[in-house]
Amino acid sequence: MTQIFGSLLQRRHHIGDGSAIGAARRDAQRLAGELQLDETVGGRLGVIVTELATNVLRHGGGGDLLLQALPAAAGNAVEVIAIDRGPGMADLQKCLRDGYSSGGTPGTGLGAVRRLAAEFDLESHPGKGTVVMARVGNSGTARFGAICVARDGESACGDTWRLAQDGDSRSLIVIDGLGHGPAAAAAAELAAGVFLRHPFESPHSQIEQAHVALSGSRGAAVACAAWTVAHTLRYAGIGNIAGRLSATEGSRGLLSHNGTLGFQMRRVHQLEYPLSDANLLIMHSDGLSARWELNDHPGLRQRHPAVVAGTLYRDHMRGKDDATVVVVAL
Repeated sequence: MTQIFGSLLQRRHHIGDGSAIGAARRDAQRLAGELQLDETVGGRLGVIVTELATNVLRHGGGGDLLLQALPAAAGNAVEVIAIDRGPGMADLQKCLRDGYSSGGTPGTGLGAVRRLAAEFDLESHPGKGTVVMARVGNSGTARFGAICVARDGESACGDTWRLAQDGDSRSLIVIDGLGHGPAAAAAAELAAGVFLRHPFESPHSQIEQAHVALSGSRGAAVACAAWTVAHTLRYAGIGNIAGRLSATEGSRGLLSHNGTLGFQMRRVHQLEYPLSDANLLIMHSDGLSARWELNDHPGLRQRHPAVVAGTLYRDHMRGKDDATVVVVAL
């Protein structure tokens, strides 16, 4: 059975004061209702959001809390990612001890968040900040992480992405509509629609069909990757989508060509890359700087892909455009 993951329901809350904590909790519970999660799961989600948002405010000096729906064949889940640039945690094991809460919150700390969540992971270094991921609901979702948020002040995001999986087959597309705002979002959704119709067609075909579909629109940069677990990755891209295969010894860039789909496109070149030593596929729009290396973040490569995505977003977001980063475990 083919499963499709995408960015349609991700919500960002800036946690800058106490009222933002309650607003994030209420929004999370609305999302749980939309996904028809039962009351027990909704209650767990409320505790997790309250705890993580409180930590962001009290210990991180403010930051972002992101909510995302994760549909799955066996049931739905909600992902919560809390991101701050605060002092970080010097003793992770102490902070994860169930019952430990230096902020005095009723949820009794990160230990309770870990216990209540179906999936949980975090990364924290003194002086750099903290990223925490918790998923509530069905725990059988794909091992990936994604952040896709609009430029500040915009109600629509001009970036989007879709990840398809069916057995051992995977396919990922990342799209950056030209500019930002509703017109960019409309262009991005045209390209996403092509992918949704035939998600496992070759990246070469995806790019060519998206070019036709985007004619008359704002236009977009698009990159697509397709692979079978433990084999070869096929990749094609036009425009400013960055792609990398990350391995223990470093990373390898994936080649995209200049152009804008819907306007001007050179001949599409589909390239193949071996996956023998790679453990992560990372693709992002130019809302993030491409000048990063996972080796600059000790231990990050071993964290959950959602924590990797949150860390790259926090440390390398440009701040003047929509921003998308998708990380998939290979």
